Amino acid sequence: MSFDIWLSLASIFCVLCALTFTRIAPDAILMAALMVLVVGNVLTPQEALAGFANAGVMTIAALYVVAAGLRETGAVQWLANRLLGQPHTIKRAQLRLVLPVAGLSAFMNNTAVVAMFIPAVQEWARRLGLSPSKLLLPLSYIAILGGTCTLIGTSTNLVVDGLLQSQMGISLGMFDLAWVGVPILLLGSGFLLLFADRLLPGRDGAVEQISKVREYGVEFVVAPGGPLCGKTIAEAGLRNLQHGYLADIERGSRLMTAVSPDTLLEENDTLLFIGAPECASELRRVQGLTPAAGDVRKLSINHHHRCLVEAVISRDFTGLGQTVRESRFRSRFQAVILSVSRQGRRLPGKLGNITFQVGDTLLMETGQEFVAQYRYRRDFLLVSALNDSTPPDFRKAPLALGILALMVGVSGLGLISILEAVLLAGGGMLICGCITASKARRSIDLSVLVVIAASFALGAAMTKSGAAQIIAGLMVNADMPPVLALAMIYLMTVLFTEVITNNAAAVLMFPIAISVAERLDVSCMPFVIVLMFAASASFMTPLGYQTNLMVMGPGGYRMRDYLRLGAPLSLIVGCTSILLVPLIWPF
Repeated sequence: MSFDIWLSLASIFCVLCALTFTRIAPDAILMAALMVLVVGNVLTPQEALAGFANAGVMTIAALYVVAAGLRETGAVQWLANRLLGQPHTIKRAQLRLVLPVAGLSAFMNNTAVVAMFIPAVQEWARRLGLSPSKLLLPLSYIAILGGTCTLIGTSTNLVVDGLLQSQMGISLGMFDLAWVGVPILLLGSGFLLLFADRLLPGRDGAVEQISKVREYGVEFVVAPGGPLCGKTIAEAGLRNLQHGYLADIERGSRLMTAVSPDTLLEENDTLLFIGAPECASELRRVQGLTPAAGDVRKLSINHHHRCLVEAVISRDFTGLGQTVRESRFRSRFQAVILSVSRQGRRLPGKLGNITFQVGDTLLMETGQEFVAQYRYRRDFLLVSALNDSTPPDFRKAPLALGILALMVGVSGLGLISILEAVLLAGGGMLICGCITASKARRSIDLSVLVVIAASFALGAAMTKSGAAQIIAGLMVNADMPPVLALAMIYLMTVLFTEVITNNAAAVLMFPIAISVAERLDVSCMPFVIVLMFAASASFMTPLGYQTNLMVMGPGGYRMRDYLRLGAPLSLIVGCTSILLVPLIWPF
């Protein structure tokens, strides 16, 4: 074997070992491999960097903006609240997950979908008296299965489609994969509905301990004519919040304490919640609730630029000894106090009557520039913003969903390419104010894009050096049945996906799949399509797919839980893919 082949194989082996056994960032590992291949003259700089100009990578980048627009407007929650309902049994809860989770994950980032649904699923579990482990892993698996139904459902599909376009001149349509993806979704969901309850243990997740953090009391008002009017506390999803609890309801001159879950909410009810700082952020994402602090509506700050901030009062604070009302806090700092905590405990009573003391911790709604402006000022000892605390603008949720539907429609009908449709949708989100330019920029995960683009260099090295042809020759011979070769490609891709990232696995296996097809003198399409489904079918470990890792803590899962439920599911998906793909894309 030539030096190029040895260097290519050694680079790939080192990448696999580093990704599997070290904690070095994947983008650093892949970029180091790219550097070695360029310095070793296996690839020219243009060939090594070609992945950064690939259509699939650019489509993924634009999809981050579309998904961020849906998240910022609360469109996913807006839709989920209308589809999920309030199931009363574990089977009904699992069944209600299938349509909204699979439907949304087919057209947007799976990570965002699962992140939005985790709180709702946890609320179900508490209300039904079940452990969250019965629902959260099926949530992740359904999102993965739903993502296989369209070309934009998972970044892996877009990456492989980009490779097809650049190397074979073939482009897939939006719904081409649905011929196999929908049957896989139906069979996989059916398996989860029948066996998830039996195979998963009853185990509690890592629940936030409110008593161990700063405690605040925040008041919210039920908006007149809003979606919460006439609903019970349980139906409104306020019974089991992640970061706090409903303590009292003030209705006119009447104070209702120790309210039951069946209490009906009425317009203009004032609800007092007690909990951690994140409780206020959680409540700001509930459509139909508005902060009781009337000054919030008077803030001259654009909705998208608001966030929740904690600040500790110093000895040099100008309003010491004054009440909140006397200090004219909102006018002076362009911030509205939602609650005050003293020595880790909330201060009861009307906010306007609280007198400021040194060490008081304020929970405020203000502009995103507040932290930078006051971090080094003498008024506050400590200033910090809460992550993801910008309140969703539910008024624009239908508009964001309309942009998503238009994107899917024009690309599905073939009027424009998927890249063009996604770029227009991202631009539409910006123009319509669903997301700001700064947040759109921050929403793009550059580390993921670097990993994907740099992985292309490894695939190119395998093809150019001849390493892919050697591996293909070791795997198959000219007399092997194509179906058996197809199964081998699927199995190898699944193994790679479980130990490294799914995108890297797809890029590494792509040249091998093409070489196997050439060696057998058959069409490459069945092998490429099977590769797509295999790279997405990460069910047996929490490492292969990010959503599996996201539910690990909340569900209290261990490694064997993934194997117990994921191994048979992976077998179902594999057998279905290998049987159906050759019928749609013949050899």
